[in-house]
Amino acid sequence: MDRIVEKALLFDFYGELLTEHQKMVYGEYIHNDLSVSELAGILGISRQGAHDLVRRCEKSLYEYESRLHLVEHFRQIRKMVGRIRRCADEIISCDDRELEQIRAKEIESLSGQILDAY
Repeated sequence: MDRIVEKALLFDFYGELLTEHQKMVYGEYIHNDLSVSELAGILGISRQGAHDLVRRCEKSLYEYESRLHLVEHFRQIRKMVGRIRRCADEIISCDDRELEQIRAKEIESLSGQILDAY
């Protein structure tokens, strides 16, 4: 997984477990793509201080993931839902029975809703 996407997912899942200050700083770093130098300027601290703060936040987020595995489970569920959707597409194009098509469309709709929610 792309490192940027991975860090954003970690922040989305575990950001609330950071302190308010950490959440604000890391949110700016991830969501607004601010550099460590830009963060240092905003916070009025050294570049090294901003760098250390960002790294501590990342370490905390990775530790939460190593214990809780929420991002890992999310990726697995997303992958399975993608498979369900592909299967539904195959069933729809099959034109076997009317009931199978109704169920397949229902599966496709539900999996689409789940994928769109994340």
